[in-house]
Amino acid sequence: MDLGKHALFIWVSYAAVFGVIAAMLCWLVADARRQRAALADLEKRGVRRRSAGQPREGKA
Repeated sequence: MDLGKHALFIWVSYAAVFGVIAAMLCWLVADARRQRAALADLEKRGVRRRSAGQPREGKA
């Protein structure tokens, strides 16, 4: 495959895009872990989600 005189720029661009996507995926995994830990801490302290089946106030 001959990319001409711009081959270095093309390969560096592909590497940069790959690096950014990899960093975003790592950030998403780390954030999901933090969110799960925060939710577990709240549930341990007795805070419950509204969607956990409790009736809403004002609804008949």
